[in-house]
Amino acid sequence: MITTPAIEVKNLTVGYGSNILLQNLNFTVNSGEIFVILGGSGCGKSSLLTNLNGLHQPLAGDVLIEGQNITTAVGAERQKIMTSFGMMYQQGALFGSMNLLDNVTLFMEEYTQLTQAQMQLLARCKLDLVGLLPYESYMPNEISGGMQKRAAIARAMALDPKILFLDEPSAGLDPITSADLDSTILDLSKNLGFTFVVVSHELASIYAIADKVIMLDKQTKSIIAEGDPKVLRDTSPDPRVHQFFNRIMSKEVA
Repeated sequence: MITTPAIEVKNLTVGYGSNILLQNLNFTVNSGEIFVILGGSGCGKSSLLTNLNGLHQPLAGDVLIEGQNITTAVGAERQKIMTSFGMMYQQGALFGSMNLLDNVTLFMEEYTQLTQAQMQLLARCKLDLVGLLPYESYMPNEISGGMQKRAAIARAMALDPKILFLDEPSAGLDPITSADLDSTILDLSKNLGFTFVVVSHELASIYAIADKVIMLDKQTKSIIAEGDPKVLRDTSPDPRVHQFFNRIMSKEVA
């Protein structure tokens, strides 16, 4: 059975004005895959993510979400594509004046015709999926950083998307909390079939969750490695890739 890839990136150039961060990128994210974008600081990871999810327009190239070109879509067509995926921002970006339940129902109110009771029932289901149902009435400042990340994932699932974009989900978390979040991501992928596109530089999380990674390089403005992170760690002939995956200091620092 032939299925449409979740995301296809074709000849993509990312940047701002005359400042090109990445150029001529080509890769595919398969449906149901946990796909991780990684690389050193300043290589354009988060900028690439905002080009994939339509928050910024690429300088050139195309991004196809389940076969639909988000870079050229306008009006109702673009809105339909935008509601086919969810986004978790690096710091969670929950609305501080709303409790967790209201944070999750917010986008349902805007994009669905459901009754308040139906929206609350669905929101409770989303919170339950990330282990936060007992905290539905809590405000964001009343829960831990790890719980805020989980709540942000629940909100990203509000409109029942097939694809979830996560920007540095493990950033700022202790190792145990990070491992718990990794387990949640794996469960959602395995049990519900979500496709994840994750920006991360946390190696422990990358090894735990990634089906496939691409590694971006600031100097060449390109993808310098693609595949299973453990295989790249152990077999890549590229010294930059070997250094990154094995946490080896540069000669200048050493």
